[in-house]
Amino acid sequence: MFTIFIVEDEKNLSQILSHYLEKEGWQVRPFENGQSALQAIQERPHLWILDIMLPDIDGYQLLRRIREESPDVPVIFISARDADIDRIMGLEMGSDDYLAKPFLPRELVIRSHRLLERVYNKPNENTDGSIIISPYVLDEKKREIYHNKVMIELTSKEFDLALLFAKHKGQALSREQVINCIWGEDYVGTDRSVDDLVRRLRKKLPSIGIETIYGYGYRMTTK
Repeated sequence: MFTIFIVEDEKNLSQILSHYLEKEGWQVRPFENGQSALQAIQERPHLWILDIMLPDIDGYQLLRRIREESPDVPVIFISARDADIDRIMGLEMGSDDYLAKPFLPRELVIRSHRLLERVYNKPNENTDGSIIISPYVLDEKKREIYHNKVMIELTSKEFDLALLFAKHKGQALSREQVINCIWGEDYVGTDRSVDDLVRRLRKKLPSIGIETIYGYGYRMTTK
């Protein structure tokens, strides 16, 4: 599960953003000022979301301290001030993305997904391009999966699901996300199709670790 620290002094906005992020299966910790966030820097979350205008310290100062402690942890800047100036300064100082207020919470969720996937969900690939989901080896180009060099027969949708999990190890995937990725956004069936597909994949790949997140979706725990 990814942990996200959000530093935002507008309490209502912080609660709304936290709610949207938590719906993705992420653990969110809000901070209302920069000093409280500074005390938590060494805890190294997977993502920081920072408001530039804080009541006690400048957001740029907080970003500088975060970069000193965790140079590889992604940071998203949000601000209601002059967008061009803040965006340029933030990017020059090491932020990974920028959102100007007002923005839709869903946009923050999408940008967070992209950053987390880019930084943390890099598949474990062999030199030949195959992906390891121990003890299985998945060949994306050939659309084949092997166990001890023996190919396992999967349907097209079963392979798509295995590939989706392999590329998002450790990440909670909602049933809606799975439907959009496997069947497409125009799919008119129910999310029970996801449960059935997961059940079939578990049967064919008994050593694969797929955790059920009740009321939400699934997460691959296999490394």
